[in-house]
Amino acid sequence: MSDRFKNILKRFLIWKYQHLSDKQFIYISSAVIGLLAGLGAVILKNLTHFIQHLLEGEFINDIHVAFYFIFPIIGLFIVRMIKRYVIRKKVGHGIPSTLFAISKLKGVLPSHQMWSSIITAPLTVGFGGSVGLEGPTVATGAALGSNFARLMHLNQTTRTLLIGAAAAGAMSSIFKAPIAAIVFAVEIFSLELTLASMVPLLLASITAVLTSYFFLGNDVLLHFDLQDKFMLNDVLFYILLGVFSAMVSIYFSKVYSAIGEFFRNFKGAHKRLLFGGILLGVMVFFVPPLFGEGYSTINHILKGNVTDIVSNNFFHIEVDNVLLILLFLFGLILLKVIAASLTFGAGGVGGVFAPTLFTGSITGYFFALIINNSFLFNRELSSTNFAMVGMAGLMAGVLQAPLTAIFLIAEITGGYELFIPLMIVASISFLISRYYLPHNIYATELAEKGQLITHDKDKNVLMLMDIDKVIETNFIVLHPDMDLGDIIQNAVIKSSRNHFPVVNENGEFLGILMLDDIRSIMFEQKLYKKLKARSLMQTAPAIIDYDKDSMEVIMEKFKETVAWNLPVIKDEKYYGFISKSRLLTSYRRKLINVTA
Repeated sequence: MSDRFKNILKRFLIWKYQHLSDKQFIYISSAVIGLLAGLGAVILKNLTHFIQHLLEGEFINDIHVAFYFIFPIIGLFIVRMIKRYVIRKKVGHGIPSTLFAISKLKGVLPSHQMWSSIITAPLTVGFGGSVGLEGPTVATGAALGSNFARLMHLNQTTRTLLIGAAAAGAMSSIFKAPIAAIVFAVEIFSLELTLASMVPLLLASITAVLTSYFFLGNDVLLHFDLQDKFMLNDVLFYILLGVFSAMVSIYFSKVYSAIGEFFRNFKGAHKRLLFGGILLGVMVFFVPPLFGEGYSTINHILKGNVTDIVSNNFFHIEVDNVLLILLFLFGLILLKVIAASLTFGAGGVGGVFAPTLFTGSITGYFFALIINNSFLFNRELSSTNFAMVGMAGLMAGVLQAPLTAIFLIAEITGGYELFIPLMIVASISFLISRYYLPHNIYATELAEKGQLITHDKDKNVLMLMDIDKVIETNFIVLHPDMDLGDIIQNAVIKSSRNHFPVVNENGEFLGILMLDDIRSIMFEQKLYKKLKARSLMQTAPAIIDYDKDSMEVIMEKFKETVAWNLPVIKDEKYYGFISKSRLLTSYRRKLINVTA
């Protein structure tokens, strides 16, 4: 940062403090962040489409079918080289990395995240990676919001709010659905839905959608025209679709987690790239609808046109063979999450939002097709309506964001004719999925580590607390062979503390010597050489592990032991103490900051 820029920034901040209130500046900042997030979404989308246009041009068209499987490997290899030699830092996976930054890094996202996803995500998706752009778009917007807040010297609470505003702006720009974007930010990032947060989210969402309209016109991502109205006697089938969507959601989440775990245990980045890239290439060669985001397939489904989907592949399925069509569609449901997981495992950058919508649309259409061709039911369901509602079912189950699912699909349809079936399917899918999957696909790994921010205010406060700020290390350390005389002369007299850690020569914690334990014998000089610290110390009621215990676990240990001080070990060696009074004081301060 140049001196000239620093001077300009300093003068601006002084002007801001003199002329703008905090609330006014937050409103202005939210609009700016929405604009930047909208521009990020436009750039990501256009770059991806440009790459896809090049790959589908006349020059490559002749070898396009024969060498279809090569494109994903090429894209993943280029992304690998860019990450290694250009970015040289880890590129987080969209929304999970943003959630981690909010919960554990005080809302601070690295500056490279503002541009790294803009380069790597279009290459991943444009070359056939079976993931979406929504996650990287949200991550880009969130990084812009975080770094803007840091530049303007805003506090952690405001920084988190601007990250949520950026997420709302990104989703608003992508889908041209400003209301759903606000709901998305609240559900996924667990923001408090108050007037103080609503206005910034609204401003960011509005400016982002206007930016999208300015650059992209009236073009929308999903094309749907409601042809069949909701019928009351279809309620039973929407209930069944909700159950079926929940089953697919559980499958989706379990397979995604299992393949992700497999690749995390896979040694060598190049080996992961080759293994995942080759498998992905083979899959998209035999089943082209798995290539890229899949929005063209979704739009075919929403128009009731499966001809291009089932015929344009290795199997060349006849459009009048319903059984083979059903088998192919069911295969798409099973394979999309595998293709997405392979893309991530091989080092690709993207998100799971688009694969979720893809799987949801196929799920709904598949379900309606089964009912319409079943001799058990004399019904003719609207396959396009069920495809649209199926997307809400998968969003509610996989992302565990039922309100986002309802409002997003309602806004896309241009009305609320499907609002009742959306509520039915989304709520059933969410409730069943939540029973088997405590957390959504973004948050599972963070939740297992106790690093997930939720709508539980108490847990949020504990999680946002910094353990280093409550640990006290200025204690005089005793050794087990120190006699009572040494303890009194070198520890008790020189310290204002009433407890002392006993540690061996390797730094391992052995126990605690309390002042009360030796008070009655402190002046018995005949015992000074006879009694050792080893015989005088007592076992700690509980031990806090710096590397493993979350603040919630620490608070629970104090509650169970009724202790006022507990020792802390780090790397299996003594590190310091945490006192209950200091812990509660820190909790109260953080609570005030969080709820401000």
